[in-house]
Amino acid sequence: MPLGPPNLADDLVRTLLGSDARLHRPLTMTVLALLIMATSIMVMEWVAAAGLARPAPVHGWALATGAWMVGCFALIRSGHTRQWRDTAFTIVQIGAALTCNAAAYVIAGEARGIVPPLLSLAMVFCVFGLSVRQIKGLLVYSLGLYAVAGAVTQWGTPDAPAPALATVYMIVVVVVLVASTVLALRIRAMRQQLKTQRRELAEAVHHIRGLATRDELTGLPNRRYMQEAMRLACLNAQRSERPLLLAQLDLDDFKRVNDTHGHAVGDAVLQAFCATAQGCIRATDVLARWGGEEFLLMLVGTTPGQGTRLLERLREAVAAMALALEGGGSLRITVSIGAAMLRADEPCEDLLKRSDDALYRAKHQGRNCVVLAHDTPLTDSPAPEAQRG
Repeated sequence: MPLGPPNLADDLVRTLLGSDARLHRPLTMTVLALLIMATSIMVMEWVAAAGLARPAPVHGWALATGAWMVGCFALIRSGHTRQWRDTAFTIVQIGAALTCNAAAYVIAGEARGIVPPLLSLAMVFCVFGLSVRQIKGLLVYSLGLYAVAGAVTQWGTPDAPAPALATVYMIVVVVVLVASTVLALRIRAMRQQLKTQRRELAEAVHHIRGLATRDELTGLPNRRYMQEAMRLACLNAQRSERPLLLAQLDLDDFKRVNDTHGHAVGDAVLQAFCATAQGCIRATDVLARWGGEEFLLMLVGTTPGQGTRLLERLREAVAAMALALEGGGSLRITVSIGAAMLRADEPCEDLLKRSDDALYRAKHQGRNCVVLAHDTPLTDSPAPEAQRG
């Protein structure tokens, strides 16, 4: 099969960013900063070529600035900063960019008026990974830096602007720095708000999903969840020919508990029953609240003999349970259980009906007992070889 033409853009991106996904974001931001700085270098070189600034300082500035940016990219790309708290050492890069900008103001000669607007580009990067304190610190640093740059320009360079023009430049610098900082702080606040909203939305979705599949009182899977889990378990059991036992459990005389002691005690009984039942079953078993005081227990890969023993242990544990009452004394309950084994090619609904019929018989046989469906053996059948023997 012929391969399609190579995607040069994708190859270039892979070469620049590498395969470590954790470095893609800091590398992307560094590449963007590098492109901005490269544009600034070209503008400064054009200014020098036009005779508006002395070439030697501009060439030196361009070399130092370009080497710094390429060095930053190479350091991040090598992976040496992977374990750093800030992989892109953002505050260092922005501080260096502001320093380069101030240096450009000093050496730009008659064209130094083009330099202050570039400050806004450097301050935009403050919104990525910097705290409010760091952003404000960069503002103070920049104002002090430009105060020094303005003084050096006025009293240390042969092409100093007129005092009035120098004052205008400094006003523009202050306005750009303050406005950019305010904008950076505002954008950062909006990003933090969006992160908070996304987190709260994710938590809400998780909670809603939990409500859709979990019973709020007992914490067990609810009827909706169990219906789907039971359908999948039946399909898997029939496909793999593994046994599947389904049991319905009903608390005996539970209405009397509610009528006599109130619904709060009834809720406590349900919670105590669930805790006791979960202590008797295995991690692979699924216990769900089917409705009211009825529960459904699905025993995957369980033979009739194994299931009967487990259900008897559960019944005995519930019968031995005593719930202390506030006014003194204790309350005991029992549970009736009906169970059925999944037949070959049997619909899940039929299995559920047969276990329900077994539960009905358990209720009418005196309660507090385990009854298996009519066609379910009481013990595990011996292997065919043993039967022939």
